[in-house]
Amino acid sequence: MTDLKERRQRTIAELIRSNALSSQEDLADRLGSLGFAATQATISRDLEQLGAVKIRRDGQSSYALPETARNAPSPRLATVLRDWVQSIEPAGTMVVIRTPPGSAHLVGVALDNSDLSEIVGTICGDDTIFVACRSVAEAAALSSKLGGELQ
Repeated sequence: MTDLKERRQRTIAELIRSNALSSQEDLADRLGSLGFAATQATISRDLEQLGAVKIRRDGQSSYALPETARNAPSPRLATVLRDWVQSIEPAGTMVVIRTPPGSAHLVGVALDNSDLSEIVGTICGDDTIFVACRSVAEAAALSSKLGGELQ
């Protein structure tokens, strides 16, 4: 990684930790004021490489880093499910979860960081998450448990 890229990504991480940045434009403005000229495409790549995801804080969407999501309290899963999940359906040994476009990773991180023993692993797309379970029974139980959180 180039020195400039490292400095820019460290700066982006600090800005995300210390500010509620809701868009790449906000981030570009902040970076510009700190002397970093970066295109939207560069910022998008940096956010992806940092693992930044959009989460909901106090009713507002903003960027967060993976360590922030990992250290969140356990009630976070219920909140994430209520705020971002549109449907939950068992499919064999898997559970298929649908979200609005661009939100699957947010829900996936919350699931990965939960202590739900039924979850073997997750695969996230843009708006769909496949949750792998060990058995059909565990998938059905997990689907019911997670679906109960949507109420």
